[in-house]
Amino acid sequence: MKVSELKLENYRNLKNNSFLPCDGVNVIYGNNAQGKTNLLEAIWLFTGGKSFRGTRDLDLITFKEKKSNLFMKLFSENRNQTLKITLEGKSRLVSVNDVAKKQASELIGNFCAVAFSPIHLALIKDGPAARRKFLDTAICQIQPLCAKTIFKYIHTLNQRNHLLKEIKNKKNLYDTLEIWDEKLATFAADLVSKRIKYVELMKELSKESYENISGKNEVLDIKYETNCYIKSKSEPIDLISQIKEKLRKAHKEDIAIGFTTIGPHRDDLNILIDGKSAKMFSSQGQQRSAVLAMKLSEATILNKICKKNPVILLDDVMSEIDSYRQDYVLNSFSNEQIFITCCEPTTLKKLKNGALFTIENGTIN
Repeated sequence: MKVSELKLENYRNLKNNSFLPCDGVNVIYGNNAQGKTNLLEAIWLFTGGKSFRGTRDLDLITFKEKKSNLFMKLFSENRNQTLKITLEGKSRLVSVNDVAKKQASELIGNFCAVAFSPIHLALIKDGPAARRKFLDTAICQIQPLCAKTIFKYIHTLNQRNHLLKEIKNKKNLYDTLEIWDEKLATFAADLVSKRIKYVELMKELSKESYENISGKNEVLDIKYETNCYIKSKSEPIDLISQIKEKLRKAHKEDIAIGFTTIGPHRDDLNILIDGKSAKMFSSQGQQRSAVLAMKLSEATILNKICKKNPVILLDDVMSEIDSYRQDYVLNSFSNEQIFITCCEPTTLKKLKNGALFTIENGTIN
């Protein structure tokens, strides 16, 4: 998968740009606040996901402009393809090969990328929601239909939570709770099963990458923790039964507090270095290496399962690792197209099959 052209109109401070990257390593350098991260963010949007910085679509449009247009040409699945995104107000309109899609989520699966930015340190530093989002985003790139499962789960969860609040005043509604337990357990089992399988793949790949990136004799381990108490080898039908039973046992507590206490919306990833919590006991450098290792394993999984080489987006990743580690990060993905941002490109001049671009005041050269 290769991006051959990117056109941006009224996107953040990148008002009007046409960008023709090479197939190998693309280094975009310039001072801070010139638009380097904005460029990687724009490329990421073509995965169908939200901004990896958590920004609302409305705020991605250049100040005082009404809409933004993003256009990408790429080579994927042995043919040239085109993708387009229009951001207007709170709406996101997309098209694939000039065919308009009904929903923006239909972009998922057409373009695959893995992004690493300093903001992704939230995977370790922030709460469980950041880690669940990482997992679900990675899985959806491999299995686009999982996005529908997540939507149905959240919708059903909201309906059940609404019912829990209503039961306090309308006791006769209690008998309907079992119906929502059944629906919620079905979608929950599907999602939990996918997460468990993904983590099993990711933990071994991340362990190897971490050793190479950190250069230290430390062990990275990743565990999926669920409040459903489900074994990783359980079949989906067993998951449904176990989750239903957990939901049933939690009826009294759920009604008392007015929301659902059991399910994948409360699960977490436990990230460990040498058996200790990376969040509690690891240094900034160790956390950075762990997150980067997880991101690189995400790219490897995409390649292995989907037979696609995802585009790698690395935002300000080279400044804190030495030359040897830089070589590992770049050379371990020799077949992928890579976009790297940095303030000073001198450490990357030795790269082969690459191109250097400058960016100043939102203009790419």
